[in-house]
Amino acid sequence: MASLAEIRAKLLEQEKGGNTRSNSYGGDNAIFAFWNIPEGQSATMRFLPDGDDTNTYFWRERQMIRLEFAGVKGDPNSRRVTVNVPCNEMWGPVGSCPVLSEVRNWFKDPALEDMGRKYWKKRSYVFQGFVAENSLQEDTTPDNPIRRFIINPSIFNIIKGALMDSDFTELPTDIEQGTDFRLTKTTKGQYADYSTSSWSRRERSLDSNERAAIDTHGLFNLNDFLPKQPTEAELTMIGQMFEASVDGQMYDPELYGNFYRPAGVQIDTSNSAPNNSAAKPAAQSVPQPTPAPATTAAPVVEAAPTPVTPPAQQEAVAAAVAATAPAGNDSGEKPSAQDILAAIRNRGA
Repeated sequence: MASLAEIRAKLLEQEKGGNTRSNSYGGDNAIFAFWNIPEGQSATMRFLPDGDDTNTYFWRERQMIRLEFAGVKGDPNSRRVTVNVPCNEMWGPVGSCPVLSEVRNWFKDPALEDMGRKYWKKRSYVFQGFVAENSLQEDTTPDNPIRRFIINPSIFNIIKGALMDSDFTELPTDIEQGTDFRLTKTTKGQYADYSTSSWSRRERSLDSNERAAIDTHGLFNLNDFLPKQPTEAELTMIGQMFEASVDGQMYDPELYGNFYRPAGVQIDTSNSAPNNSAAKPAAQSVPQPTPAPATTAAPVVEAAPTPVTPPAQQEAVAAAVAATAPAGNDSGEKPSAQDILAAIRNRGA
């Protein structure tokens, strides 16, 4: 892994150029569900390097888009479902994602901003490490004590901000002189708040059990927990699913089942359109922590930000979309789903 100085240099480069990429998690209990920590209590985590030594950082970023559907077609008892699809801008240039290439235009019209935030990409960050102190009563814990942590942007900014502090002289993942991260859960309004989380003031050497766990199990390659980049066929399907979601349609298993599926919903894909381009079967959409009242002890993810294209890319994006933004109307009414879809299809034509 890179040195602390190299990490700082790359973080500064990203802040100047807006070159952010990559994000993920699987569905097993290797993921530490810190969002279930009781209010007012903490957990102490010790981050470890990525098993992929080509990664500058000790985390990976994932960018996903949530597509909501009114239910599942053919199931009269189904409720609203959400399908998480990868944003292709994790790998490709700005404009390579069929959803964001459309949604960026919406922020030019105040009547469409709320809809734009709904479909804007959601970032999360996958780390790995030990839970050194745990106030959470877990029913089961994995045999491998090296856990994965799915960190939301607000917590990530605390982690990243400290790395840029000159008082930090050693990598926090260093075996001998690393630093623990204390995650604290409080309440802000109705929701959980982690803004009082912080790095420990003292360095700590890994103990013998932690060292033995690394020797026995090795480190995860964090890239393995990112979604695979969509093929051209999958990008086309993401675009179709996006239009169906905007239109308030049901999720159609026959059309989408072999591409992207809602988590926790059993889908019969025997009659689904084949995904001939996929190298492996389409994975079920992975559930993500979503904001919920703190009393429910549910995971919290930062609300969709007001998308601001990074400075280095603003002029290019503005030139590409200036003439295509869906116009509002003089009465101040929000455009209907049909109006939005018509604008999408007109641009496609």
